This record gives sequence, structure tokens and C-alpha cells, in this order.
Amino acid sequence: MSMLTPPGMGGKYRVTGAAYPRMSRKRSRTRIVLAVLGSILALALVGYGALQLIDVFRGDSPKRNTAAGAKDCPTTPPGAAAKGGPGAASTAPAAAKPAVVLPPPGEITVNVYNATPRAGLAKAVGDELAKRGFVIGKVGNAPADFDKKVPGTGILLGSPTTDKAVFAVLGTQLAGVTQQTDTRETADVDLILGDAFTELSTKENADKALALLANPAPAPKNC
Repeated sequence: MSMLTPPGMGGKYRVTGAAYPRMSRKRSRTRIVLAVLGSILALALVGYGALQLIDVFRGDSPKRNTAAGAKDCPTTPPGAAAKGGPGAASTAPAAAKPAVVLPPPGEITVNVYNATPRAGLAKAVGDELAKRGFVIGKVGNAPADFDKKVPGTGILLGSPTTDKAVFAVLGTQLAGVTQQTDTRETADVDLILGDAFTELSTKENADKALALLANPAPAPKNC
């Protein structure tokens, strides 16, 4: 019997060898995992709290942002719209802009000049504009300063005192034209056709564009 065997115990309880067997308890993996998760959660809570403190000191809290945004748009007090109170006006649709007074085509004299190599273009365009009510003045080839030198659709050329509405009305007849002025003192306007010109806008589209000019849509509200 070994000296390590307690008195009175033998057989299968006999201990052999020179040392007692290790009796340490196995570590629980579940406890280790829970401990790690708890540490991660604690660090996350600390980080979130730090961010909240930073926002408070900087004044970037959600309540502050909401209040700041509320100042940009008027609010309607509860029941004000129904009672016709001061806040009722804020719920009404935006008022339409007043109609713009445009000069009718019959008051606009247009000189049509052809700056392209295509023959007969100025006459064809002048005839069509006359059908649409414009007064046609001179028709022919473009002056030397513009002949074969207009790469775009065309140029509207008038005096420095020409009403912008005149340019706008003429601009509805063909897209892409630019505007220039010269030293003339008369009210007529030159339409110089460029290389990119193909045809006038259809009368239907031109009439729609004129209607939009005369009755502009109301500006959308920011609120």
C-alpha cells in the first residue's frame, strides 16, 4: 500500500504514485464567454455616454435641431385654420403671380437674316413668322460680321433699350437663341439664323411657351 493511501482504504481507493492527483475544477466556458460579453457591453455603454455628453456641450441635441428647423417655417396653432385665426393664412395655397404684360407679335418688327449656306432660309422663316402675327421687316443674307459665323441656332439682335419682353416673345419661336445689342436706336429686332438652326418651334409649343411667360406658375413654398 502506498504511503499516500489513507488508513483503512485500499483496493480501488488505493492511491499509487508519489503525489495526490490534481483536484482542480475545470473552468466553465460559459462563464468566460459571459464575462467577455459583459466587458464589451460595458465599453459600448461608456462610449455612447461620452458621445451624448459631447453632443450636449456642442448643442447638437435632437431637440435643438428640431427647434431650429421650426423657426424656418411658420406653424399653424391648433384650430387656428378652422376658426379663421391668425394661423389660418399659413395653410392657404401660395397666391399666383400676377400676369405679365407681353407685347403681342403684331407690335414686334423682325428682320430675318440668314447666316448659313442654305439658300432661301431667311424667306421661309420670315413667311412663317408672318403667319404667326409678327411684323416682318428686312429679309436676306446676314451682314458680314455674322455671315457664316453663327454656330448656334441663332442670335436676337436689338438696341440697348429693347424691352426684354420682346426678346422673350421672339425666343418662344425657336429654342437656343442668344441675345445681343448694337448701337441702333430703332425698336426692330434682327433674327440671325445660325448653322444649328433646323426649324422654328411648332406653333402649338410656341403658344404654350407664351402662355407660361404671361402667367408664370407660383413659386413653391419652402415649408
